[in-house]
Amino acid sequence: MKLKVGDKAPKFNLSDQNGKKHSLLDYKKKWILLYFYPRDNTPGCTKEACTIRDNYNEFKKNKIVVFGVSNDTIEKHKKFAEKFELPFTLLADTEKNLVKSYGVWSKKKFMGKEYFGISRSSFLISPKGIIAKIYEKVKPADHASEILNDIKLLK
Repeated sequence: MKLKVGDKAPKFNLSDQNGKKHSLLDYKKKWILLYFYPRDNTPGCTKEACTIRDNYNEFKKNKIVVFGVSNDTIEKHKKFAEKFELPFTLLADTEKNLVKSYGVWSKKKFMGKEYFGISRSSFLISPKGIIAKIYEKVKPADHASEILNDIKLLK
């Protein structure tokens, strides 16, 4: 089942880079950016995370809670967050339950090989827990500004 704008956001309860649990229900009445990325420390994922980091004050001004999600471990997330001084939360979806519930676990192709992995996608979730915007095939360098422009229209 493919999620669409207007759908209720699938719930989650995952650990962050420090081992702290986060649940969608903990952030009622807040805007949430749930951005899915393939792997820590890869060029595109690093670019996307650092672009969000560099615009993080604007996310805070707009009262958007940012969660980066991949199926990397807590330990990998911790190293990635520390190395690039990421001020937001990275969730470890090692069981792949969240990526599957959001429909971003899909067949990919690289250098002629097919495999399953995370499609770079994001979901902007309204304070009512409803998906307000879906971003597919995200361009890492432009993503932060795209979200910040959209939030002005959605509020």
